[in-house]
Amino acid sequence: MKCNLALLIWLLLADRATAQKELPQPDEVIQSVEEWVRDNLDDSALDDLGIDKDRVQQFLAELRRRFQGTYVYDLGGLKEAATQLLPVLQKSEETQPYAAWLQTRLDYFDVAEALRRQAKPEPEKVPPPPLPNPSAQLERSIWASELKDRSRPPLAADYLPRLKQVFAAEKLPPELVWVAEVESSFNPAARSPAGAAGMFQLMPATARALSLSLRPQDERLEAEKSARAAARYLRQLHGRFGDWRLALAAYNAGESRVEALLKKTKTRSFDAIASRLPAETQMYVPKVEATLRKREGIALAELKPPDA
Repeated sequence: MKCNLALLIWLLLADRATAQKELPQPDEVIQSVEEWVRDNLDDSALDDLGIDKDRVQQFLAELRRRFQGTYVYDLGGLKEAATQLLPVLQKSEETQPYAAWLQTRLDYFDVAEALRRQAKPEPEKVPPPPLPNPSAQLERSIWASELKDRSRPPLAADYLPRLKQVFAAEKLPPELVWVAEVESSFNPAARSPAGAAGMFQLMPATARALSLSLRPQDERLEAEKSARAAARYLRQLHGRFGDWRLALAAYNAGESRVEALLKKTKTRSFDAIASRLPAETQMYVPKVEATLRKREGIALAELKPPDA
């Protein structure tokens, strides 16, 4: 099974521009990638993937470009590499949490391709200019189609009643527990190579700030504790931005990045800044919206703000 290392590493690290944390600097990305490959993929696995280790630095340069990119269509050509990588991650107990994380995100590649098919290049220009990023409204429509016939994740039935009680106790709309489907398909063991973990994919610094312990046991992997922390964080974000779309964008891309874009555009609207956000964030917020409509029959805009 052959796989370009640039695609492999991009897939492993380009999760949500690291949740609840700003984009890391390029050197931090390189170090994280090297550590992840060293700790989780042995030489035989690398050989199976057809990876030339001497070209790692070249691939990492491509990683940096893609990791920080804002162009949604760049995601569309990655599905083949992702589906090749997934069985490799599923082979061992150590990498299965990463497989759970990756599998939850396979549909991003399908949606990116669907969005490209919807786009109409200017026929009179040869070669045609790059397509502008799709609108947030178009993404919401494509995600609704993508999820139309999707069944609930198998693990959802076991966790939903308890998680909704946790969100309600934290004075948050209980419907927002479906963020866990978008983050992990309700798999509490899911883990991203960037460091996010648990059903709600909390980063270590965020978890500690929300009073979760990472040692000796990682409380992010405990469903109810993770849900309580995620609910508190979402409540904080809504308090800061006053809007659920912006709160979810900040949950995914980082608070200061969202705030900076709002100031630059002199707006308080997610749709106005969406095309400048990381590509995954552009996908993430509409996917949450579509998931809420599919699972609860409610629009994100219809959710009440957190209770005081």
